[in-house]
Amino acid sequence: MKTPSHPTLEDARILLEAATSLLERAIAAGKTLTEAGKLIDDHQVATERIAYATTEAVAAHEIIIATEGTQSEGRSNPILELTAVGAVGNLVAGLRGRLSDSADELGIGDDAVEAAFPGEIRTLLRRANSEALAREIGEHIVSTRGANDYPLDEMHEQVREQVREFAANEILPHAEHIHRADALVPEEFIRNMAELGFFGLSVPEEYGGVEMGNLAMILTTEELSRASLAAAGSLITRPEILAKALLGGGTSEQKSHWLPKLASGEIMVGISVTEPDIGSNVAGVKCRADRKAVDGVDGWVINGPKAWCTFAGRANVLALLARTDPDPSKGAKGLSLFIVPKDSFTGHDFECLQPGGGKMSGKADATPGYRGMHSFTLQFEDYFVAAENLVGGDAAEGKGFRLQMAGFAAGRLQTGGRACGLAQGALEETAKYVVGRDQFGQAISEFQLTQYTLGRMQIKLAGARAITYAAARAFDEDERAAAPLAAQAKLLACDVAVEVTQQGQLMHGGWGYAEEYPISRYVVDAAVLPIFEGVKPILELKVIGRAVLSG
Repeated sequence: MKTPSHPTLEDARILLEAATSLLERAIAAGKTLTEAGKLIDDHQVATERIAYATTEAVAAHEIIIATEGTQSEGRSNPILELTAVGAVGNLVAGLRGRLSDSADELGIGDDAVEAAFPGEIRTLLRRANSEALAREIGEHIVSTRGANDYPLDEMHEQVREQVREFAANEILPHAEHIHRADALVPEEFIRNMAELGFFGLSVPEEYGGVEMGNLAMILTTEELSRASLAAAGSLITRPEILAKALLGGGTSEQKSHWLPKLASGEIMVGISVTEPDIGSNVAGVKCRADRKAVDGVDGWVINGPKAWCTFAGRANVLALLARTDPDPSKGAKGLSLFIVPKDSFTGHDFECLQPGGGKMSGKADATPGYRGMHSFTLQFEDYFVAAENLVGGDAAEGKGFRLQMAGFAAGRLQTGGRACGLAQGALEETAKYVVGRDQFGQAISEFQLTQYTLGRMQIKLAGARAITYAAARAFDEDERAAAPLAAQAKLLACDVAVEVTQQGQLMHGGWGYAEEYPISRYVVDAAVLPIFEGVKPILELKVIGRAVLSG
């Protein structure tokens, strides 16, 4: 019996149309159920499923668009197109299952699912998720050792190759030592990255940046994270977050003073928002900043704790969100954003003392992964900050939440890139391992299940990469409008990174649990991705779900 040919990109479009029709029914029902998003917290599970299904639909759409683009430019190939079909099949299958599970609560019933996915569409969906399709992709992964050859235009190809070479030569040889010793990122990394312009990718040229656009920034983050998330991939994120806040609301003097220092790598940044008892509810920040003149200088004194401030020890400044209106009922409207200068420290704890008696102390929290930058719990005691360091000046008092959220949107976009890079590194390490590992008289790369698993890893990564690159391009057009897409990219890519790294660890067998192999580092590093820059449930409910159901 002749094996049917694989589905085509046109078949993928048919699957996306079916998924879209079901999603539209679900969203309409969700809007009714939640009263246009007002009652999300009364229907959190249904909202979460709609948010994730919407993300899957967007990713499926973006990979079709991207593949069509490479076809029209003559840069496509059969494996790329097959991977796109597999990615759409995987995403549509996830969407269908998610919405089917919520059909009763949404009130759409089995009829809506059946209408969108009649017999012939279900058959097509099975073919797009078939063993044969995944194994063919897996065989290609084995032959190329998982190399990322996603086609780009000439400029972005040059960016990727430059960063890839730098990461391979400068970062990767030290990545395992930094992780195992919980060592600080070497100053050499920072100097070399600064010389290559990595810290100025989103800073305008007038302020000393290179302003190559957000896709170049994502490619840089991706390749650095492929070598090491904590030792390189996250280094450019914190300056990026502060730069976006300054560009979005800083005074002209602040932009002229701080942006060149950020772009050149002269100063490193820590982001200080979270508090020990305040997680995702940023509007509930309690750390206080009160007006006070010290030694004749107008400014603010900061009091209170902060938590999970990554790189706070080495950082030269902190971007700190504090409550400037003592009335807690003001919520987010009572928060302001400050640039807080500090001395740089290399240890796991530090103490900054000011002549006037102000004090900032910090202690690094031990973590299983994401080592190299260290995340600190901080305590401020009458720590003085000059008035000129209130981002946006006096006119921006109480507007810090908006400025910080703009920075966080950029951070989420970068986290999508970091997740893709980490998953790519895990895929390559796994492909290399299975080729060299013999069991039962042959390399395990020759087994069908190995090939199938590698193919599925690549298929999932392709969907994450497509939505992340799309979000980067959308940021170049309108950052505010693209913020929900950045959240979706972060949501999907981080889940993919967790799944791909863990699958890679399983493929290593017992050695996957040994620190001798980098895959164990990739696994523990990936675990943090769905947590920081917006923990997964908050993105689903308060960002994506709210945007979908209130729109």
